[in-house]
Amino acid sequence: MINQSIDLSSKLAFDTKGLGELKQSAKAGSPEALKTAATQFEAMFINMMMKSMREATPQDGMLDSQQTKTFTSMLDQQMSQNLAKRGIGLADVLIRQLSAQNAGAQALAIGAEPQAQADILAGAGRMPFLPGAAAMSAERLLKTPGALLAPAAASSGAISAAPSGTVGTTPSGRVPAPHVRAFQEKLTAEADEASRVTGIPAKFMLGQAALESGWGKREIKHADGSASHNLFGIKAGANWTGKVVNAVTTEYVNGVPQTRVEKFRAYDSYADSFKDYAKLITTNPRYEKVLASAGDAASFAHGLQKAGYATDPHYATKLSRIISHSLLG
Repeated sequence: MINQSIDLSSKLAFDTKGLGELKQSAKAGSPEALKTAATQFEAMFINMMMKSMREATPQDGMLDSQQTKTFTSMLDQQMSQNLAKRGIGLADVLIRQLSAQNAGAQALAIGAEPQAQADILAGAGRMPFLPGAAAMSAERLLKTPGALLAPAAASSGAISAAPSGTVGTTPSGRVPAPHVRAFQEKLTAEADEASRVTGIPAKFMLGQAALESGWGKREIKHADGSASHNLFGIKAGANWTGKVVNAVTTEYVNGVPQTRVEKFRAYDSYADSFKDYAKLITTNPRYEKVLASAGDAASFAHGLQKAGYATDPHYATKLSRIISHSLLG
């Protein structure tokens, strides 16, 4: 494993061996690879700006030739490396962006078993926040730098992951990721109303909505990509007369995961999703004991699993950990 940092900014811009060392460092799991890759990307960006400025300047003088243009290009590349070493701020932004994505995936994976963590992280489309995660992000940056300059805009029906203006800590002292705060703040009013009806703490229902929907990132979608607003993974049984949406889901049979296509309920809003969840919990006899144990996160989570709300054998552990360690309040 390569442990030392690869400082390309102190080398020649056309040093291909240095770039090869950086790629190898990223694959080997060096924690410094992300910083180095971000600096290299910043150098590429500066070089692009300098090239654009050169192209806007007349270069048809008596002393200009193809050779002078070549040497000028080499000089610009080296100057870009030197400027990037001092930094213009772009590398810092890239590092924060990639680090936040990794931390966000970790927040959802808290409490899961190793394989369950991998499933959650893969479903959320993010990489695990593990010792080699920074290097994995570095390798991603080396392969697809352009994607980081123009991130796709969130769809109008999706839950926004924008950071809030206030930063608090969870009961366990953790600082929640921006998308976790955004999820909780966006749905707090709906959760509070459902809490008034059911007596279940709003935080418990927010935790379950987060687990079922991957903090809104894995919410069930219609065929046209529009939101179903189904935050609790409630299926559409024979008695359901509302909207439905088909989705691929994983069910555990005797502890073995099986992939199926099932019909789920669809709603016009997230408020309707919370209302339907509240109705299900309060009117279905099998959840009577869940309501009785709603004063404790662990009891609530284990009560749901015992009542058959989900087939995942680790459901209660995941839910109680999210409630206790990921959410504010």
